[in-house]
Amino acid sequence: MLLVGVFAGTMGAILGIGGGMIVTPIVTLAMGLDIKYAIGASIIAVIATSSGSTIAFLKDDVLNLRVAMFLEIATTIGAIVGALLTGAFDPFILYILFGALLVFSSWNMYRKLHRGEEGLQKVTADKWAKKFKLNSSYYDKNLQKQIDYQVENVPQGFLIMLGAGLASGMLGIGSGAFKVMAMDGAMKMPLKPSSATSNLMMGVTAAASATVYFFNGSIRPDLAVPLALGILGGSALGSRIMQHLPSRIIRIIFIPILLYLGLQMILKGFGVAI
Repeated sequence: MLLVGVFAGTMGAILGIGGGMIVTPIVTLAMGLDIKYAIGASIIAVIATSSGSTIAFLKDDVLNLRVAMFLEIATTIGAIVGALLTGAFDPFILYILFGALLVFSSWNMYRKLHRGEEGLQKVTADKWAKKFKLNSSYYDKNLQKQIDYQVENVPQGFLIMLGAGLASGMLGIGSGAFKVMAMDGAMKMPLKPSSATSNLMMGVTAAASATVYFFNGSIRPDLAVPLALGILGGSALGSRIMQHLPSRIIRIIFIPILLYLGLQMILKGFGVAI
């Protein structure tokens, strides 16, 4: 579990998708853990990933704190509602939903391979972004230059974040794929600030639903403690690596991993073990 945590924390911090998306398939498929306890462990994983990576991203001024706090309103509400609805679904539905989310994430990353480097998206001024002062800038260590960017489609991003919160509460994940999709895709933020901001938001969203999982017995300390320790170290490392890597390289490495795990989860839901 410690090694799984290091791997999940590193990759989660780099991609901004949260360690929970990696932890849940691994512990259910490779270790045979009941998905109820796997989801509880992944909630802890998400909080640990967020805590470990956000420190470095704040220090280097990569994440957009105003965007995070504004969109967190939607994700927190969605997470609480999603956690309360979890008992209404059987493991089959959870496996299928989780697998579909992983497959979608792999396709989304593949589609973005043709966009080029960060900071090149054409955006227009948004009245909501100006009103809430969401536009910002960051220093890209890979490109070695300061990048100023604007945020647009703020209402659309807010609605996507509401759905991200529901996914987090129901599936025990940070739903970082939805968060990054909303910021990088809908709101036209560069990938690296989107990933960094997603890491901060995931921890807040997961914390909102963690209490529900704790009281229903889904969180096992013997799993959560070594997992969290590994993730704290891995996420701190991953946050440093992410800032020096081109986004294209990151996606090429991780696309097949997400696709494989997603298909495995879907097959598991239908009772097919490979």
